[in-house]
Amino acid sequence: MLPIDAAAHSSRWRHRHPVDKAVLGLGLTVLAISLPPWPGAALVLLTALVVLLGPAGVPGRRLWRAYRVPLGFCVTGALPLLVQVGGPDGFVTLADGGPVRAGELLLRTSAASLGVLLFAFTTPMSDLLPRLVKAGVPAPVVDVALVTYRMSFLLLDSVRRIREAQAARLGHTTRAATWRSLAGLGATAFVRAFDRAARLQTGLAGRGYDGTLRVLVPEARISARFVGAGVALLAAVAALTFVLERPLP
Repeated sequence: MLPIDAAAHSSRWRHRHPVDKAVLGLGLTVLAISLPPWPGAALVLLTALVVLLGPAGVPGRRLWRAYRVPLGFCVTGALPLLVQVGGPDGFVTLADGGPVRAGELLLRTSAASLGVLLFAFTTPMSDLLPRLVKAGVPAPVVDVALVTYRMSFLLLDSVRRIREAQAARLGHTTRAATWRSLAGLGATAFVRAFDRAARLQTGLAGRGYDGTLRVLVPEARISARFVGAGVALLAAVAALTFVLERPLP
């Protein structure tokens, strides 16, 4: 199980309905995209951090381990805005207003990423995917997502076991050995993936699979109080943004 998925299963909001958490988490993401970068996106980022580390109870170290990957993409996407290619001053020069645009983009994307992580850290996929059928998503699409979700963990576990076996047999002592081990890892994982898929298909056929995967979904009701508090928080962030954005008389 991935660390973010393990955190979602042990979250304080684990037993809340996904709609409750989607209103808050995805609402913050929408605000990060739609509000002005300063101070809107900065307020969204701060709010998401406070909610994640406070009421949601996400450990700071685990949050950083998950956040640093999208943050790296955010930084990589903002860097090209700092320079311009071509022009009278040289082939590559500092763009006019580049630092401002890069900072605005970094604020928007990093804040939006935290909003998505708020939903991901509190909502296991096993709670979300089966409920998508009631939301109007075709059942075959949900079934494929469920099987892919399950198979991804099996494949990652197989890769981990193969790497441990290769390391125990000194398969990473030299560069040549590392490349041979990598090739063997890819070939073995490919074969095992097909074997797992075939066994899964045989197991489903033996259990009378009729085109729909039926799973038990934990009972949860949408909390009007929680949703109301989330909407109030989003409205407060938006209102504070417009207040701080207004120039002083």
